[in-house]
Amino acid sequence: MPVRVYIEDTDAGGIVYYANYLKFMERARTECLRDANVDLDYWHRQHRRLFVVRKVTLDYHLPARYDDQLSVNANIMTFRPASIEMEQPIYRGDELLISASVKLACVDADTLAPTAIPTSIREAMTCE
Repeated sequence: MPVRVYIEDTDAGGIVYYANYLKFMERARTECLRDANVDLDYWHRQHRRLFVVRKVTLDYHLPARYDDQLSVNANIMTFRPASIEMEQPIYRGDELLISASVKLACVDADTLAPTAIPTSIREAMTCE
């Protein structure tokens, strides 16, 4: 997913504020699911399922700056019965800026207890 860095994404030095990379990755995951025709709002309302971030591992290699054009990726690496592990590198052209892995847990919306990922979501998730 392409992301343009705006002034609102940066600190006083014009460098992307570290927490904003997490926002960029969230958008990429959401668009990945949207492209796979997975409507998270529907699954929440009709089936009481949510995906929550359980763990993030992030390495900062190079800074992004104001007006950079970034490529934010969301690649599914591992499916487990109630979780998904994704790799989410961020590039500026060929330069790797961020290495990241994100573990998402599928939970019951009412109890927040882990629950199995519905088969139709698992089958639809071909985000690459």
